[in-house]
Amino acid sequence: MNMNRHRQPDWNRSIREMFGSISSHYDLLNTLMTFGRDRFWRRSVIASAGIPPGGSLLDAGTGTGKIALEALHHDPHLSVVAADLTLEMMKKGRDSAGDTNIRWCCADALTLPFPDETFDAVTSGYLIRNVPDLTLCFSEQFRVVKSGGKVVSLDTSPPPDTVMKPLIMLYLKVIIPVLGGLITGKWDAYRYLPESTRSFKTPREISTVMEAVGFEDVRYTRYMFGTMAIIEGTRPRRPAS
Repeated sequence: MNMNRHRQPDWNRSIREMFGSISSHYDLLNTLMTFGRDRFWRRSVIASAGIPPGGSLLDAGTGTGKIALEALHHDPHLSVVAADLTLEMMKKGRDSAGDTNIRWCCADALTLPFPDETFDAVTSGYLIRNVPDLTLCFSEQFRVVKSGGKVVSLDTSPPPDTVMKPLIMLYLKVIIPVLGGLITGKWDAYRYLPESTRSFKTPREISTVMEAVGFEDVRYTRYMFGTMAIIEGTRPRRPAS
């Protein structure tokens, strides 16, 4: 699959086609590949977001809306927008979610169709490694989150140099592609997904990007032998007038 990061329309089309092709098995594979820890991480994202009671949330790159749904489990009175490029993923999530007050929106994470300072928090899960411009992605999230609001990203991370690294690399290079390919028949997609993990920025490098955009109090926590990370930052509060 030709993933050209320098041509955004081609990149967006490739991402839409790839995730659309695996939408029916996406949640199952996520649960299998993370040994069921994905639910815990989603809960941690919502806890880190610090959304006020009855507040507003944008879940960018929402996929099937699992983080958006977790937010509503935490507070049914939230106003939640779930945005993604891939219609098939959102349709799968909407059908599974049933009657909720989630507003589903087809949108590019690099050009979010919302006014400045719209949301109390912005979350994402497995979005940032799939965008062609990380700085622009965080700049858009910075723009639409309110003063003092949090941006929290859950994503994979290159395995650190520990004694576990050889086993982790075997898992990424062999187990995930074979498992994903056998279940979905989409071998290219499940070769791309672990490769995007190995070649992605470290949490420290991502934190540096967030700080350059303007976020403060940027921090991260790594999970699953360092191959998963939750990274958060806060838009500075405006000085009182």
